[in-house]
Amino acid sequence: MALPKLVVGITQGDSNGIGYEVIIKALADERILDSFTPVIYGSSKLMGFYRKTLHNIGPMDINVISSAADARQKKINLVNCLPDNIYAEPGQSTPDSAKAAIQSLETAVKDVKEGLVDVLVTAPINKRAMNAEGFSNTGHTEYLQKEFGADDVTMIMVSDQIKIGVVTGHIPLREVPASLTRESILGKLRIMKASLQRDFGVADPKIAVLGLNPHCGDGGLLGDEEQNIILPAVQEAMQEGIQAFGPYSPDGFFGLGNYSRFDATLAMYHDQGLAPFKALAFSDGVNYTAGLPIVRTSPDHGTAYDMAGRDEADPRSMMSAIYTAIDIFRKRLQYDTLHEEKMK
Repeated sequence: MALPKLVVGITQGDSNGIGYEVIIKALADERILDSFTPVIYGSSKLMGFYRKTLHNIGPMDINVISSAADARQKKINLVNCLPDNIYAEPGQSTPDSAKAAIQSLETAVKDVKEGLVDVLVTAPINKRAMNAEGFSNTGHTEYLQKEFGADDVTMIMVSDQIKIGVVTGHIPLREVPASLTRESILGKLRIMKASLQRDFGVADPKIAVLGLNPHCGDGGLLGDEEQNIILPAVQEAMQEGIQAFGPYSPDGFFGLGNYSRFDATLAMYHDQGLAPFKALAFSDGVNYTAGLPIVRTSPDHGTAYDMAGRDEADPRSMMSAIYTAIDIFRKRLQYDTLHEEKMK
């Protein structure tokens, strides 16, 4: 039986970054429309501008609409949700580009809540610029957690080779140690286990947990978070039936390829997890928000202002984000259907 085509909502991100370029390139082959129905949230004017900056891209049939309710299959649909006087300044962080990113995101989330869009894929934003324009969140993850009423969420970086979650996300490095608690680590492990089972089809996932300090604190010589916080959290997780192991010293863990022995890895802070992930899987990596009632992914790169408007942006991470969102949505359906049948 053929699977139904999903409606994939795609936000434009910062209009002066590479968002439009990777979206256009990702959707350039019309055969991709056999798999899903894309709905871009942005501006037909900006879409046309960036389309002209790209070489080797054929004609694109854009269906300009006012709501995802009007989306048509076999078409690239675009919800025109930005002011008519918007214009592109590739490579520049401007108040207008930040406002456009906010408007695109808010409109897409509204359609997701109304059930008009099945999954959400977000193009890169400039967090600082958006905050200056009244966006009171440190990023997509925190905004979506609030909008969809999730108690807690976890950013999981996803690729075929590796999956890495983080305990602390977009906070200054100096605040990380004080933010680590047994409960915060245990909470992330619970979310990761549930997501690996429901979203990725792993029946009994094994999760590696990294330490915080060099050499995992060297027995307390270089810090005691491993002994007093991380190890007790791992032990408590095991008592709950979560297959958590560690803590492991990150340098040896990644250097020896030990991540391949686990279904996922939990890092203590942002760069501890994202630096090795991007070294291993930058071209096709995906940022996934686990713990939300909806499916949201994004490419694993930023606005890349230095590339904007130069036809240099690589669309592979955007393509991976789209297909990962679709895969997760379908895995959830299968998981939920199976468990509903077991409850009967």
